[in-house]
Amino acid sequence: MHTPSDTIEMYLRAKDLNRPHLIAQAFAGGALLQMEVRQGDEQAPACTLGREAIAETLVRNFGRAYENAYTFCLTEPPAPACADFHCLWLSAMTDKENRAVCVAGGQYHWRFAPGNRLAQELRIVIDTMQTLPPADILPVMAWAASLASPWCPVERALATAPPIPAVWQVMQRLAPAHLAIA
Repeated sequence: MHTPSDTIEMYLRAKDLNRPHLIAQAFAGGALLQMEVRQGDEQAPACTLGREAIAETLVRNFGRAYENAYTFCLTEPPAPACADFHCLWLSAMTDKENRAVCVAGGQYHWRFAPGNRLAQELRIVIDTMQTLPPADILPVMAWAASLASPWCPVERALATAPPIPAVWQVMQRLAPAHLAIA
């Protein structure tokens, strides 16, 4: 049986590995994608309708701009029967054109179809995006590669984050309560 967790994992595999054909295993045919950019230079349509348009936006366009992508949901997987799921996300990637390192974070808001549990709606909020020089690729990518994928407790991401100010700015936006305790 396909679960919401399967849907989210398939979407992340499609996006991060540039495999648009996998979108059919994550989104219902008439799915709705909404994107809200609160910080960063990301250019994306506010609203996209349909599986093919979502594949173009989230996989093909993303794949033209970025490589070495790692995306994490900073929580436990959703319950198999859930209809809605909200979580924080964290991404690290490199820009194909200038080799800059990008670290971003925000929120996913999922609504799943009854029955097949594919995504009917996904709202992606980009709360923060930091661009780092190419010299930071090794520590950032080593960190990203060491995290459990795609379900990573926020505490683990915080505890192992490299001591780079831009990375900590992203983490502070994602988990301010955890940083206050640390």
